[in-house]
Amino acid sequence: MIERKVFKQLLSQKVTNKIVILIGAGQVGKTTLLKALYDELSKNFHTMYLDLDIYSNHEKISSLEKLINYLKLNGYKINQKEKYYLLLDEFQRYTELTLVMKNLYDNYPNIKIYASGSSSLTIKSNVQESLAGRKRIFYIYPLDFAEYLRFKNAVNEIESLSNLKTINGSGLNKLVNNLQSYWEQFLVYGGYPEVALQTSNKRKIEVLESIFDLYVKRDLIEYLNIKKILEVKKIIEFLAVNHGRKIKYEEIAQISSLKFNEVKNHIGILKETFITLILRPFYSNKNKELVKIPKIYFIDNGVRNYFINNFNNVDLRNDKGILLESVIISEILKSGVKENQLKYWQDKNKHEVDLILDYVHKQTAVEIKYKLKLKRADIIGLKKFSELYPDAKKYLINLDYQKCENGINYILPYNVQSYF
Repeated sequence: MIERKVFKQLLSQKVTNKIVILIGAGQVGKTTLLKALYDELSKNFHTMYLDLDIYSNHEKISSLEKLINYLKLNGYKINQKEKYYLLLDEFQRYTELTLVMKNLYDNYPNIKIYASGSSSLTIKSNVQESLAGRKRIFYIYPLDFAEYLRFKNAVNEIESLSNLKTINGSGLNKLVNNLQSYWEQFLVYGGYPEVALQTSNKRKIEVLESIFDLYVKRDLIEYLNIKKILEVKKIIEFLAVNHGRKIKYEEIAQISSLKFNEVKNHIGILKETFITLILRPFYSNKNKELVKIPKIYFIDNGVRNYFINNFNNVDLRNDKGILLESVIISEILKSGVKENQLKYWQDKNKHEVDLILDYVHKQTAVEIKYKLKLKRADIIGLKKFSELYPDAKKYLINLDYQKCENGINYILPYNVQSYF
């Protein structure tokens, strides 16, 4: 396995009693992570991995009694001092398993559970109360750019990325040139692991198609019992065309022939199944700032570009600015910033900042420009925000240089996670 950043965090949880739950979209690598945990833990401990997509595996553990008997047949002893590790893949398929997991946690402290699931909605409804205080959730996303380079075995580029923050002048140009080809591929095709492993663009598109087909069949139809699939596809296509723009649900209701509440529900489903994320406006003064209309971004550009059928190179596209915005927001999300802390800002005079990181008692303003040559107009939004929030940190992501000037940190996009 090409190691993901989150793997060491997951492995470090082996000494705790908490049930560790991995949640994320299908095909982002949850099963691979569970199997890697199995390989590592089974070197020194009794460890059981069960794929619950296989119905016969569910039968073995559908009640606490059945589960304990099955584990006893596979090395578990009631009074053993060392941990026994149980890894459950796609546990959300069966609602009764959360009660089994609760009883296991409460009565068998020497059994440690890792579990994975694809639908945040399904998992939240099942575990919110029954596993309260007993679980720790890890959100698994597509690859970030550093992980993408690892999957490409881009050794020189990985080194370039790690040195980027400390270099300027001609040395910086050389490092950026090393990264640019991979960065542009990442902007267009996204970071799903199986996509990253492909060498031909044709295969990348085929993999993205299979990812969406599985999403419809399993997440929407099987797990969530969605009936109006064509209408949901219309919503997704509308959001893909209007990627990163302010969205009014009434407009979507018109084009999809759905009621307002149905649109709101389906957009919530896209969010909770990790297709999109929602940025709401940041404000403290309703009279001066926008307070209602959300922006919706796809978490992965490859998925978005699949829906608009546009995999053209970045230099041929008129949406390159939105592609960069989307990647930056996703990179920050993948770094561990919570989705509800990601916002945007606009005042009543339509001055805007692309991204606000809304931490407790402080804000960070981030403007994102796909530009080599910046103009004074590019910093107006940051200046207007600073007038209202003088203590906020300010960043302007651009393609040209990195420096600090007049209270604004100018940074490059490739290593954005190192700043937040």
